[in-house]
Amino acid sequence: MEVPCVRVRREEGEATRRRLAKDDLVADAFQITHEDSWLYIPVADTTAVPEDLRVVNREAPERETQTTPADLLGFEPSYERLGRAVILDEDDADRAREIADAIVASDLPVDVVLNKASKVKGQTRVRDWTVLAESNDPTGESVRSDDTPSTEVVHREYDHAFALDIDTVYFSPRLATERHRVAEQVAAGERVFDMFAGVGPYVIPMAARGAEVVGVDVNPRAIEYLQENAERNDVTERVTAVDDDVREVAGEYADWADRIVMNLPHSADEFLDTAVAVAGDDCTIHYYDIQHEDDPFGPGERAIRAAAEPEYDVAVETRREVRSYAPHELNVCLDVRLTR
Repeated sequence: MEVPCVRVRREEGEATRRRLAKDDLVADAFQITHEDSWLYIPVADTTAVPEDLRVVNREAPERETQTTPADLLGFEPSYERLGRAVILDEDDADRAREIADAIVASDLPVDVVLNKASKVKGQTRVRDWTVLAESNDPTGESVRSDDTPSTEVVHREYDHAFALDIDTVYFSPRLATERHRVAEQVAAGERVFDMFAGVGPYVIPMAARGAEVVGVDVNPRAIEYLQENAERNDVTERVTAVDDDVREVAGEYADWADRIVMNLPHSADEFLDTAVAVAGDDCTIHYYDIQHEDDPFGPGERAIRAAAEPEYDVAVETRREVRSYAPHELNVCLDVRLTR
């Protein structure tokens, strides 16, 4: 099968493979091939390959059927993948260790297996983790340097790369589709204000579409990663990263925003006055909430109207169930247009 490959000299092959693997760009389903003095490394996303590397199309055999964790365990374990980290949510320590050992022994490309050790907590929304296992790259070479935390990963999402440390910042890979849905609505030239920006999963794709984006977060580590990710994705000139409580900086952006992201679903209602202060004459707010399934949208809509009316006309354009959060509780989004 013909696939896109990075073509490099053999003597540069391992260094290049590790460089690509660090950003999760190696297409693991295909074999690395060679001819004469050249090595051909299959890649998963040609748009993200560094410009100094040459991409060519070449026949590459598919790898033989890989051994999965389920093959070794005899049952299908539940886990999430975030970059080259695998995340478990197991209460039974022995079962968690069994699954972790199977993941490491399988052909799954992984650097570390973690188990959730607490709920999301505190103002920065981080949680405790138990490191169950660490693994070398499937070829036998670790893609980590000695000073890289075991919980730091590079996660790819819709052609963008996000560096983050799972231990110090909040990031949910489950929201990828939702983030993409919102980013697709953004037009070049818009002014976007992300009130709880994290490492930039909304900021980066919106800036990539040509928007001017301000991302605010109270977690200084998240802002450091946001700045790194803006550089990593070549959108630095369109991103302003602010390390502060959004209520403290809103005055600098009064009446500024064409679009506002409010992804703090447990307490976004407490920041609606701030959002209204930042909103321009015609502004769309993406408001995230967690509510009981009997009335998942009502509380948020009522809170928005209370904060914005009568200064603004309020029109709810989308009521969307993002995912199930807990028994009888839904994580939802309201896309609301404010017109002064």
